[in-house]
Amino acid sequence: MKKIGLIGGMSWESSALYYRLINEGVRDRLGGLHSARCVMGSVDFAEIERMQTAGEWAAAGELLAREARSLEAAGAELIVLCTNTMHKVSGHIENAVGVPFLHLVDVTGEAILEAGLSKVLLLGTRFTMEEAFYRERMDANAVQTIVPNADGRATVNRVIYDELVLGVVSDESRQAFRGIIEDGVAEGAEGVILGCTEIELLIGEEDVSVPVFASTTLHAAAAVDFALAGGRRR
Repeated sequence: MKKIGLIGGMSWESSALYYRLINEGVRDRLGGLHSARCVMGSVDFAEIERMQTAGEWAAAGELLAREARSLEAAGAELIVLCTNTMHKVSGHIENAVGVPFLHLVDVTGEAILEAGLSKVLLLGTRFTMEEAFYRERMDANAVQTIVPNADGRATVNRVIYDELVLGVVSDESRQAFRGIIEDGVAEGAEGVILGCTEIELLIGEEDVSVPVFASTTLHAAAAVDFALAGGRRR
C-alpha cells in the first residue's frame, strides 16, 4: 500500500471527511482491520482565507507547496489537496514535488464523462464558481460547467463560509441549495458538482433530481485506487 500525503485544514471539517472516506475505502477494499497509510499537513485556514480575499494566490501557492514538500519528505508517494478552491494554485504544488499530484477536477470530470453527461452545474466558493481555473480544466475534459446567478452564487458562498466550515448544517440552507440546483437543471444542467468539500455535509443524491458528483468522495476514492493499485499519473 502506498502512502498518501494529504494537504488539509481548508477547513478541518473538509480534512476530517477526506480522512474518513480514505480510511473507509481502504477498509472496504482490504477488509479486516486495514486502514490507510497516510500523513497529513494541516494549515491554518484563517491564513489561507485571508490570502484568498486579498488575492495573494502566489503566496498561498507557495505555502501549500511547502506543505507538499514536507509530506514528500515524510514518505508520501501521492499528494492530495483536500479542498476544491485551492486547486487554483495546484501548479505550485505539482512543481514542488517529485511524486504524483492527484488533481480533483480531472477525477471529477472523468466521473461525469463516465456517466454520459456533458453539461453540469458547479457549486462551490465564489472563487471556484467565478474564476476560470475550474471551468477551463473541465473544458479540457470535454465537460461544460454552468454556475448559479449572482444571487445564487452569493447564497452558496455565504453558506460555505458562515455555516458549513463552522460545522453548521441547517435545513433552511439545504432548501436554498435545492432551489439553486433546480434552477440550474431548468437551464440545462444534467448533473451537479458539489465543488466544495463542505457542501457534501449538506446535499446528497436524495436531495435533487439529477446525478450528484461529490468531488471529495470521488477524489478520496481515486486516492485509494492509487494507494492500492499503483494508481494514476498526475
